[in-house]
Amino acid sequence: MDLTFERLSVALGGRMVLRDISARLRPGRLTAILGPNGAGKSSLVKAAAALVAPQSGAVRLDDRATATLSPRERARMIGYLPQDAAVHWNVPAREIVALGRAPHRAPFAALGPRDDEAIADAIAATEIGPLLDRPVAELSGGERARVLLARVLAGTPAWLLADEPLASLDPAHQIDILDRLRARAAAGMGVVIVLHDLIQAGRAADDVLLLKDGEVAAFGPTPEVLTPPRLRALFDVEVQLAEAPDGRLLPIALGRSLS
Repeated sequence: MDLTFERLSVALGGRMVLRDISARLRPGRLTAILGPNGAGKSSLVKAAAALVAPQSGAVRLDDRATATLSPRERARMIGYLPQDAAVHWNVPAREIVALGRAPHRAPFAALGPRDDEAIADAIAATEIGPLLDRPVAELSGGERARVLLARVLAGTPAWLLADEPLASLDPAHQIDILDRLRARAAAGMGVVIVLHDLIQAGRAADDVLLLKDGEVAAFGPTPEVLTPPRLRALFDVEVQLAEAPDGRLLPIALGRSLS
């Protein structure tokens, strides 16, 4: 099912943070949302997850507005990983991952074979097997981030929305997580991630949505969007494209714009 923003506008604290956003995101593709600080990136993924109400317009999964779905139905369809997600119980990591299956089970019901399979797949995808018996309070920030991502993946949502999922990860795990998210997209899941790293966006994203001052600056396939002139205008930096071993062109910020 497509995830569509239809002339979406959002106000927070009396201030318009998103204005007239229109874009159709497709399943089976990884879409990166980029933009300067304060551009509205986090607000957009929160609106997609129906965590903030539109001032006008709508977010739809095919022909259904996400705001009209029941919380349980929405949780089955959309997995949301917030920036700096908090964990309020100091329980073993395996219990945190298992919480991802809550929308698929009756209250207090035991885990079934399908739950066990989804949890095992999420654990393998995030490589957290050695962490499962450790209380989450004893994990590093990067380890905790991987556990929380595993919880979302365990829910097997149709769409995964992640707000800066690489922020606490070292470079190796950044690459690993992006590769696994790309694999999920290739298997049919819709994946949307907020990023600040232009190189990682160029390496991993099928599509890029650029935001500036709460409005769409550009949206489309990655090679068409991540061009030096457009990135210079958006971020006020000089950008050079470097070819990766797989042929992708990666944008590298060289310094502040001279013009």
